Amino acid sequence: MSDTILRKEPVAARAANMPDYGRTVAEFSWPAERAALAGLPDGGLNIAHEALDAQIAVRRGDVPALRWFGRDGTEITFTYDALSREANRFANVLRSLDVQPGDTVYSLLGRVPSLYFAALGTLKSGAVFCPMFSAFGPEPVQARMEIGSARVLVTTAALYRRKVSGIRDRLPDLAHVLLVDGEEEGCTALAPLMAAAGDAFRTAPTRPADPALLHFTSGTTGRPKGALHVHEAVVAHRATARFALDLRPGDIYWCTADPGWVTGTSYGIVAPLVIGVTMIVDEVEFDPDRWYDMLAREEVTVWYTAPTAIRMLMRAGAELIGKRRFPKLRFMASVGEPLNPEAVLWGQEVFGMPFHDNWWQTETGGIMIANYASMDVKPGSMGRPLPGIEAGIVEVTEAGVKELRKPQAIGELALRPGWPSMMRAYLHEEARYKKCFRDGWYLSGDLAMRDSDGYFWFVGRGDDVIKSAGHLIGPFEVESALIEHDAVAEVGVIGIPDETAGEIVKAYVALNKGYEPSEELERELLGHARKRLGPAVAPKEIVFRQNLPKTRSGKIMRRLLKARELGLPEGDISTLESDEK
Repeated sequence: MSDTILRKEPVAARAANMPDYGRTVAEFSWPAERAALAGLPDGGLNIAHEALDAQIAVRRGDVPALRWFGRDGTEITFTYDALSREANRFANVLRSLDVQPGDTVYSLLGRVPSLYFAALGTLKSGAVFCPMFSAFGPEPVQARMEIGSARVLVTTAALYRRKVSGIRDRLPDLAHVLLVDGEEEGCTALAPLMAAAGDAFRTAPTRPADPALLHFTSGTTGRPKGALHVHEAVVAHRATARFALDLRPGDIYWCTADPGWVTGTSYGIVAPLVIGVTMIVDEVEFDPDRWYDMLAREEVTVWYTAPTAIRMLMRAGAELIGKRRFPKLRFMASVGEPLNPEAVLWGQEVFGMPFHDNWWQTETGGIMIANYASMDVKPGSMGRPLPGIEAGIVEVTEAGVKELRKPQAIGELALRPGWPSMMRAYLHEEARYKKCFRDGWYLSGDLAMRDSDGYFWFVGRGDDVIKSAGHLIGPFEVESALIEHDAVAEVGVIGIPDETAGEIVKAYVALNKGYEPSEELERELLGHARKRLGPAVAPKEIVFRQNLPKTRSGKIMRRLLKARELGLPEGDISTLESDEK
């Protein structure tokens, strides 16, 4: 746990969306947040209506909603009015195909405009939208579409050929495959349907508890879990984006998350539009020079990215920024896995402000704990709970769930249920869903601790924590110490069996440019870790790797490292992005 505290200037704190954390928490209520939305007649609620029609109603129709940058140099701007018309066309396409409210529409697309039309049009129509990573192979695509009884798939001709054509006959519910480009047998070109469709559509009369979004999350074993969210989630999307990301109307906002990940929907589509900002969307994957250029040229004010991307920028070197300056950049946030203190401090050094870490899960649907614009930042901490969120550290036994109130006590991070974006089911897995809730708590599966100031600190996933010679060791603590060394770009830490200690700590390390694996460097890193952590916690062994296995959201897959180390089943690796065994 870092002792460093980055103090916020009083003027900056007063200018934030939440200038007084304690007062906002005390006065906050979810019903009041719900009342702030436009809503539909007779108590209805629809995410896309709040994102588009409600914005046009308050005279934001001519405001740029989405600025899209293609890999071929194409740039297209869609105002709120233009985006609404495209969403209406897609909703009319679904109606013409007899897609009913509650049917599931899947996307298998990268960051292209059609993805945003499909997502918002699906929600307007009352159907359920489910995004998938375009990097998925046929098996994970099949599993997700089977679980959700996919009725429609929106994709490209190339992705259909590679990922879907071979499994099409195993998807009996899949009635329509809509291609945003090209032609394939058994598929329908989307462009002619969109051209023929009207650009007016009356939003389906959805209720707050009607299904809206289906997001899949991988488990350590078995099939992926389909977390179902409802239209009421938009209440939390709006509130959390204001408080945790400091978003406000008129911001130029860039969320770099892949659209196949829950962040790419909650904070890459819904929340920014509901608040009335201009979204930056770049089709190109990570490119340090292009990213710095985008931040400067488009005058981004709020930037939401991932720890992996931040570490890759650190690895590329701050000198790459050159003469670019970012005078409009006001707030930077990170999500995907815990952000190492070194990365938080690097943001302060290079941009004049820290990256603000936050914590949430696919199951929570929105940010639950965060570092705020108005609050001092403790590098390495996930921050403090959002207004309307009650979080605790608990001990779970057969006898029940007991809250641990003593500061620094390590236990499972738990939340009191009831926030609007909470998942309402694991699709077709009622027992698995009920297991997440016990004695009035939602059990996250993450281990954490809370300090005397109310800041929460991530320790590790319950099955990641290492028990060595009576010590409970969180891998994140060890990883953060190692990444402080100039040679280390990324690190993953696991426990391996030991006859004497029970488990010992082993670290897998990817190096920065200019460093090569050697016995001398291994000894230097081991010594650095022992000095920072003490011999009981420091790793006993270091293995150098060119890359570490990561998910598309940037999480290092420690369980995969451990499975390979011990020769165990690898489990669900459908979200695996990069790897080198």
